[in-house]
Amino acid sequence: MNDTLAEAPPTLTPESPPEAAFARIYGQPLAQMPLDLYIPPDALEIMLDAFEGPLDLLLYLIRKANIDILDIPMAPLTRQYLDYIEAMRVTNLELAAEYLVMAAMLIEIKSRMLLPRPAASAEGEAEDPRAELARRLLEYEQIKLAAHRVNTLPQAERDFLWVETWVEKSLLRRYPEVNLEDLQAAWRGILRQARLTRHHQIAREELSVREHMGIILRQLQEAGGYVRFEALFDPEMGPPGLVVHFIAMLELARERLVEISQTEAFQPIYVRQAKEDSDPVLEDHDAEAEDGFDETETGA
Repeated sequence: MNDTLAEAPPTLTPESPPEAAFARIYGQPLAQMPLDLYIPPDALEIMLDAFEGPLDLLLYLIRKANIDILDIPMAPLTRQYLDYIEAMRVTNLELAAEYLVMAAMLIEIKSRMLLPRPAASAEGEAEDPRAELARRLLEYEQIKLAAHRVNTLPQAERDFLWVETWVEKSLLRRYPEVNLEDLQAAWRGILRQARLTRHHQIAREELSVREHMGIILRQLQEAGGYVRFEALFDPEMGPPGLVVHFIAMLELARERLVEISQTEAFQPIYVRQAKEDSDPVLEDHDAEAEDGFDETETGA
């Protein structure tokens, strides 16, 4: 039996986990801060509340306290403003210098409000020392809101990107679209040309005045009284027939075979057969006519 004790196998101890890297430099993890690293005090600057100027800061304080711009309590507002200026002077003296002019103005307004107000003039009440400041704040707020609305509009390189493409113009040739008005204008032009080349033939037609005189007398006999002047004319006769019919009416009035009357000015004209010639005979009247108004030839 071997008295020599066998060597026990080495015990495995868990390795301590590596420290977490808080940064990477050129892809290599950095576990601890270098001891010879120098960081300037103003290397990193974080602005939680960024204001664009003294008016912006004043407007922020007023809206935060829910104060009416037209009735500003100058004492608490000036105190808050000066506290903010003092905090800015600790970090950045140049930035705080821009707000010192407004601080002086607030102190001046506060002092003027503590003094007795002068008597009101004849024109009206004395001017409020805060009026000019309120006017500037209202104008600044309107401009700020307008700028915000403009900023919400889509902007190139922020909300969308421009895309440029090359299009070969010879691939597709687009013709202008034709609408209804273009078709109507073209059709009217064709009709005008057609009217210029249209032929008008004039036919000779023989119309008898005596025949139309008989037609008028028969109409009056059938009516048995007054007949409106327009009712004695038939538009289907055409312009030549209407002209001869009107001449026949004048001839009957000249020979006192019909009576033409009107009750008042601008009233309808009425025609009736003359009482003394209740039954005229046109055939005998042809021979008695003095002016030989037998037939009239008209051109249509």
